[in-house]
Amino acid sequence: MPPTAEPGVDDRLEPEVVRAGIVVVLGSIMAILDTTIVAVALDTLAKDFHVSISTISWVTTGYLLALAVVIPVTGWAIHRIGAKPLYITSLVLFIIGSAACGLAWSATSLIVFRVLQGIGGGMLMPIGQTIMARAAGVQRMGRVMGIIGVPTLLGPILGPVIGGAIVTGTSWRWIFFVNVPIGLVALVLSIRFLSDTARDALHRFDLPGFLMLSPGLAIVVYGLSEVGNRGTFADSTVLWCLGVGLLLIVGFVLRSLRAPEPLMEMRLFKNRNFTVSSICIFLTGVTLYGTMFLLPLYYQIVRGQSPWMAGLMMAPQGIGAAIVMRPAGMWADRRGTRSVVPVGMVVLALGTFAYTQVSATTSYWSLAVALFVRGIGLGLGMMPVFAAAYRGLAHVEIPRATTATNIIRQVGGSLGVAVFAVVLQTQITRRLHIPGSQALGRGIAHLPATIVSKLAEAFATSFWWSFGVCVLAVIPALLLPSTPPEATAGARGPAPQRA
Repeated sequence: MPPTAEPGVDDRLEPEVVRAGIVVVLGSIMAILDTTIVAVALDTLAKDFHVSISTISWVTTGYLLALAVVIPVTGWAIHRIGAKPLYITSLVLFIIGSAACGLAWSATSLIVFRVLQGIGGGMLMPIGQTIMARAAGVQRMGRVMGIIGVPTLLGPILGPVIGGAIVTGTSWRWIFFVNVPIGLVALVLSIRFLSDTARDALHRFDLPGFLMLSPGLAIVVYGLSEVGNRGTFADSTVLWCLGVGLLLIVGFVLRSLRAPEPLMEMRLFKNRNFTVSSICIFLTGVTLYGTMFLLPLYYQIVRGQSPWMAGLMMAPQGIGAAIVMRPAGMWADRRGTRSVVPVGMVVLALGTFAYTQVSATTSYWSLAVALFVRGIGLGLGMMPVFAAAYRGLAHVEIPRATTATNIIRQVGGSLGVAVFAVVLQTQITRRLHIPGSQALGRGIAHLPATIVSKLAEAFATSFWWSFGVCVLAVIPALLLPSTPPEATAGARGPAPQRA
């Protein structure tokens, strides 16, 4: 029978759902923090291991590639192993990988251990979303996403701040060791509080799909990361990587449309809500991670701030997102996603527009206010979209939907960073008549004011691209569901049982 809860009761999450949310947030925030926390330590690592920056950059690239490769396996593994055992296994791998990274004796060993850490970390977020989706039910997915969305928004912001503080105050090894006690707490809590889910041994692993999708994603991510190193999309290595990777992905899509049980369920895109939500997730990933790439560089290169201070100046965005994230989820649950997300995209665009006007002397207060506005836009527009992606899906489709949305978000973020890096380097080269990659490593904050002013203009032009993505995201946001999930569920019939 359909739920017959009294009005107002659904506004409160059961204690078991809250406890599961705490476990999921602990695991997810570790994995997401490690995508950015190492960035401020790369120079220190290169000096300690006596290798070049291009070599040590694989400490970050290896982790991101591991995340991309392991995500497509998660949907099948949840069916076969169960969400709780798989989550515990992922935590153990992440803890072991973190401890090994802290004990690394060479750049090669550190890169290998980072891949191990990424294999565990890549599964934590999608498994956590699946656990929460099954525990809370479709009617309250907005509120649940408001809880587990905290790591998604705060992780990339807090990472540089925490990493800079650790590198400044102690050894770089503690960037990795800090995960161990947190991971152990999450491990104990997951064993105690998470509920096991039914296993389905009938599902087969799609090995041909894995051999196309995972390498395809890995090669594309590698190609995008090389754009920043080589400064152009026209480089032969970049073109080969993107070409081969895209061919593998296209081959996977064509096969998945015919396969009875594909690794990533492409038929989900026949659902209008899922398709529109996926477009919004992709564009939000582009502007979130792409702008997160530009902002610290602006503060360090144009304004001469330290990595720790540059990371600290990102805090207003996290504060703005945290304030509105949970109310936005409740608003979307009650009035429909379309009443929230377009507003968020417009607010996000307004906050980004202020950065298209930056100069070498722009007030820090005005920049902080603009970043706070961006955070409000992200809080309003990001998590309700993830909730909307589950609308109209059957209960058994949730794990594969979670896999798809996580892949889409990561690909969007990688593309945003790569494209914005190329735009920035092109603008610097055009204004200073030197390669942008050389300019970014020369301590430009101490150069004459005319050069610093030209650099500020280069950043302002680059921020226009982020603004354009925000404006573009308003279009699919207007196509999101306009009715609350309760109304939709009632129209279809009984709501799905919660696991």
